Amino acid sequence: MTTPTNRTVKVIPFQHSYAAGDATPAATSSLSRWREKVQRMKVIDWIEAFLPCSRWIRTYDWRQYLQPDMVSGITVGIMLVPQSMSYAKLAGLQPIYGLYTGLVPIFVYAIFGSSRQLAVGPVALVSLLVSNVLGNVDSSGELYTELAILLSLMVGILECTMGLLRLGWLIRFISHSVISGFTTASAVVIALSQAKYFLGYSVVRSSEIIPLVKSIISGADKFSWPPFVMGSTFLAIMLSMKHLGKTRKNLRFLRAAGPLTAVVLGTTFVKIFHPSSISLVGDIPQGLPSFSIPKEFGLAKSLIPTTFLITGVAILESVGIAKALAAKNGYELDSNQELFGLGVANIFGSFFSAYPATGSFSRSAVNNESGAKTGLSGIVMGIIIWCTLLFMTPLFEYIPECALAAIVISAVIGLVDYEEAMFLWRVDKKDFFLWTVTCATTLFFGVEIGVLVGVGFSLAFVIHESANPHIAVLGRLPGTTVYRNIQQYPEAYTYNGIVIVRIDAPFYFANTSFIKDRLREYETAVDQSGSRRGPEVERIRFVILEMAPVTYADSSAVQALKELYQEYKSRSIQIAIANPNRDVFLTLAKSGFIDLVGKEWCFVRVHDAVQVCLQHVQTSTSSNLKAPQATLHNSSSYLDILKERRKADLTVDEMESGERERLISKDADPLTNPLLLRKSHK
Repeated sequence: MTTPTNRTVKVIPFQHSYAAGDATPAATSSLSRWREKVQRMKVIDWIEAFLPCSRWIRTYDWRQYLQPDMVSGITVGIMLVPQSMSYAKLAGLQPIYGLYTGLVPIFVYAIFGSSRQLAVGPVALVSLLVSNVLGNVDSSGELYTELAILLSLMVGILECTMGLLRLGWLIRFISHSVISGFTTASAVVIALSQAKYFLGYSVVRSSEIIPLVKSIISGADKFSWPPFVMGSTFLAIMLSMKHLGKTRKNLRFLRAAGPLTAVVLGTTFVKIFHPSSISLVGDIPQGLPSFSIPKEFGLAKSLIPTTFLITGVAILESVGIAKALAAKNGYELDSNQELFGLGVANIFGSFFSAYPATGSFSRSAVNNESGAKTGLSGIVMGIIIWCTLLFMTPLFEYIPECALAAIVISAVIGLVDYEEAMFLWRVDKKDFFLWTVTCATTLFFGVEIGVLVGVGFSLAFVIHESANPHIAVLGRLPGTTVYRNIQQYPEAYTYNGIVIVRIDAPFYFANTSFIKDRLREYETAVDQSGSRRGPEVERIRFVILEMAPVTYADSSAVQALKELYQEYKSRSIQIAIANPNRDVFLTLAKSGFIDLVGKEWCFVRVHDAVQVCLQHVQTSTSSNLKAPQATLHNSSSYLDILKERRKADLTVDEMESGERERLISKDADPLTNPLLLRKSHK
């Protein structure tokens, strides 16, 4: 094997400006980006921002869109009529308020909402939250209704405020496992709360499972079989129709027709046989709701926690569903604008006797499957509710309450997400723990406690992960200039006297202590599992920080690096920095850290830093470090060592020119051969 008599270390210069007086901002803030976007907006953009419906109105294709919009609107509208009455009963309100909630908010959302498939109206989970917060108020009194309507106004104001301030991102800190556990427990509580209509006797109102079960057991002697048989029959019919509608495309209409079927069958049975043991809905007022300002503002303070909770549900569920449907149908959706649209719908709804409304998962799915193309389908739903209030409410007097309860149970069965729990157990035990804790606390301690505990644990995990980031010791993959985690790639090798550390997180006040402690550990005890290369040295001479994953560094991080530099300097250890991004580099430069370390110790690539450090390891005869030179010394000792490690430590030029195969002898140790070469022999 022949080797050249001279070898040049080629270092890519780090050309970023690092002057301390550099006035270039470290990063363009979101506020600045928003201001620039506003300045570029035209008149049509402003119209679309305040009236999102103008987007689909301007491009509406009557021949292609009208029929599917009409079909989907009628389908979901028929589904909404019995569901809205059922959810109002779940909320502790008269059925008519469910119809009111399905009227005005739908029309308003069609104008201000940006989703073209989301079906807005009363939903089971929000109805449960309303019933829970007003549990201490007599549900038969006027105060109960007024507080439910006031809650709609407060939810709308909060949603609009968060949408205008673009604060929808706050809810991202709540993990999906928390939401899944919460909705699963809520579904169980909702189903048990409807048991009274099946069993024929009163059950205590509660959002906790133990009081509900105790009440059901204690009243068993009052059990009445007619409502149980009727309710169970309706439930079985709806579940069968839902299953057929999901599994067979030609029977998709059955999925939406289930609630209406239960209402029609129940009403027909009552009209024919007049069973005395079946409780009925009773008289429902006919006509549209009148305009009125919500009252009882003196009690608004007690509704604030539930206001935030319902808004959180709206962001997590409704906005999430809307974004998924938008992506599926090929158009963009702004989460904050969607939140604003929901808020305006609730504000206007509160002026017409509606309690909080939000997007329904089941109805939105049916709306999308039925072919809805634009918000016109929502307007058709509203027209159906409008016609129902004007002409059909006298027919609802004979609807059995067990039929409405069966509709609620049929809807919430789909919220029991046990498959998610099994998936989390297999994939991530931490998320399974969050799911279990949230579900258990919601079941046994109520909705508010369950949400608080789930969110608390979720934030605790976020803080823990942020304060204890992943840090890896890097090694070089044989035959390449690529450096990877030696734990993940056992074949990667390190160099004696050099530690390469990658920080895989932003570097800020919360994790400075952890990072400093880990760096000190690596100085004294580097993982010995991988192979080592280079000349034997008695201690660590260089610590190279790979900072490409560090997206942000604050003043605390700078101070920690300065302290670490002084500690290393006292022990004759040099810090080198590889590939910091522009914002981080400017922060380090303005703080004086770059001048302290020396610009010559900032590199574009980890490989450049390693080559320069190897040069110093070879040539240094004392603990005093010198500035890196462009060319290695031509000492005979260095050439001898270079020949020994030439097989693995190849330069980029050699790899590109194909000299790798020429430089590797036939009897070379296969463990030192490059990865690509080893694969080619197989």
